[in-house]
Amino acid sequence: MSFKISRRELLRGGAAVVAGGALQQVGFAAVSARPLEEVGYGQVTLKSAPHLAQMESARSVLMGLSDDSLLMPFRKMVGQDAPGEDIGGWYQYRADYDYRKEDAGLAPSATFGQWVSALSRMYAITGDPALRERAVRLNRLYAPTIATEYYEKNRFPAYCFDKLVCGLMDAHRLAGDGDALEILERTRKAALPELPGHAVDREVVWREGKDVSWVWDESYTLPENLYLVSAQIGAQGPSYREMAERYLDDASYFDPLARGENVLGDKHAYSYVNALCSAMQAYMVGGSEKHLRAAKNGFDMLLVQSFATGGWGPDEMLQAPGSGKVFASLAKSHNSFETPCGAYAHMKLTRYLLRSTREGRYGDSMERVMYNTVLGAMPLQPDGHAFYYADYRSQSSIDNAAGTPNDALGSGGKRVYSDHRWPCCSGTLPQAAADYWINGYFHEPGAVWVNLYLPSVLRWNEGDAKIEMELEGTYPETPEVRLRMKTSQKVSFALKLRIPAWADGATLQVNGRPVQMAVASGFATVQRKWRTGDTVRLQLPMKPRLEILDEAHPETVAVMFGPRVLFALASEPVAASSAHALAIQQTGGEEWMLQSLNGPVKMVPFTSVQRQTYLTYIRVI
Repeated sequence: MSFKISRRELLRGGAAVVAGGALQQVGFAAVSARPLEEVGYGQVTLKSAPHLAQMESARSVLMGLSDDSLLMPFRKMVGQDAPGEDIGGWYQYRADYDYRKEDAGLAPSATFGQWVSALSRMYAITGDPALRERAVRLNRLYAPTIATEYYEKNRFPAYCFDKLVCGLMDAHRLAGDGDALEILERTRKAALPELPGHAVDREVVWREGKDVSWVWDESYTLPENLYLVSAQIGAQGPSYREMAERYLDDASYFDPLARGENVLGDKHAYSYVNALCSAMQAYMVGGSEKHLRAAKNGFDMLLVQSFATGGWGPDEMLQAPGSGKVFASLAKSHNSFETPCGAYAHMKLTRYLLRSTREGRYGDSMERVMYNTVLGAMPLQPDGHAFYYADYRSQSSIDNAAGTPNDALGSGGKRVYSDHRWPCCSGTLPQAAADYWINGYFHEPGAVWVNLYLPSVLRWNEGDAKIEMELEGTYPETPEVRLRMKTSQKVSFALKLRIPAWADGATLQVNGRPVQMAVASGFATVQRKWRTGDTVRLQLPMKPRLEILDEAHPETVAVMFGPRVLFALASEPVAASSAHALAIQQTGGEEWMLQSLNGPVKMVPFTSVQRQTYLTYIRVI
């Protein structure tokens, strides 16, 4: 095969290289500066229509559920009267639940804390008092149900406790719930007798006499929120810091990752990527350089087995290096990426890594996942139907002695609702949608960092100056980004602009004059004294490029344009020359045309797929 094909820079930045499936250290620089500050949810006015629509859809569903329905599983599990309508699905409690027959009742009440968290975040964004009232009222109604009995009957005591910690923490910090911390401490004391006391890997038996569904708990994800609580309440919270440290999954996960050993293979995808967020908080709050190394190494290992969309974990499993299972999944599975859950974990992790390292490659990865996965998720429905898996199936499987294709599953992917009602992704989608407001910008004294180019207004103070910076443009539909300053007085600060790795030839103007641009660690810096009316124009040129799935299958490629994958609207495998793939033509709006070996094929971004059958990967010859 003689064609030249571009490839995603999996380990950009010189931190490490992959050799023989193991990550080899090549001189990690110590990270000594304080992490960049998150902006507050209320500091940003977002103007991007698809992002606004996704949050509004989730808000509508959460505000429409009845209080009694949301409290029903708690009340049933502790023996209280439980009036109201049972909303069913994973959320309901069934004492006779049998995982071998169905999954209704799998995780009773598990998403409650996530929904309180999302309501609190949405209140911080909008200031809508109805959102705050709902979050605070739900906490008040939950408080009388707090009992150890709830955790005794729970397959996922750590998982559910973690979500409650998150909801109560966010209600305290974002919705001003004055009782949230007291309710949280009662919750912690009730949970402790039924938690394992330390991190237990998934699939490891720690409660005897139970069926296999009782080993799917995720105690190794607990430290992230426990560290965050300890940081919020300071000296009042040594119990939370100590508890966070006890649940760090060091022996089997973080210690080998810190040494560069790839132990991701055969681990549950979402929860073990989410656990890397715990490693990051062990660094950001606890100061552990070992856990920063573990998170950076784990992230780089994850990229090697990621799809072009940024998604990972076909059938919810991470894969061993060189196993070929990611490629094989394109013919065997429609369950390619656990979208809202995986995107939520991925965007948290990249946010923490970017804040801690100031490396733009983490913003590149966050942007990729946002546009190609969660932003195209179908909206959560009031009856609990949720978008669970992104489907990257792109090939026919050959699994019989004659070697003939088996098309029983079909060759293409589709956007469909899961058969599950109120699954885990119904909890993370509202949280992920709210977090768009805090993923775009970061701050430190003397500098503001622009990570995502979403139309928005950021407000902050730089010393005595009050600043509003408006970001305009239709990126990534078009390559130009404009920023306009409004300041209460002249003020000096550095404007840091993320320059994606794919944006060859990016240019910058300030007040109409070209500025020589030097890019360091994925960011360009404009340092000046700013005043009202100053305008910055950034051009991020986009052209088609091809990304191979992996080195063993260089003929299997995704067509990229800027940060987005272009999906072929086809139900049968598509083949084209590399020259034709690189010469796709934009035919208007959000549509491109590929000249394949069998004629023209329309290509669109994931947010424009709708209900059509599509292919994530094509074959180049």
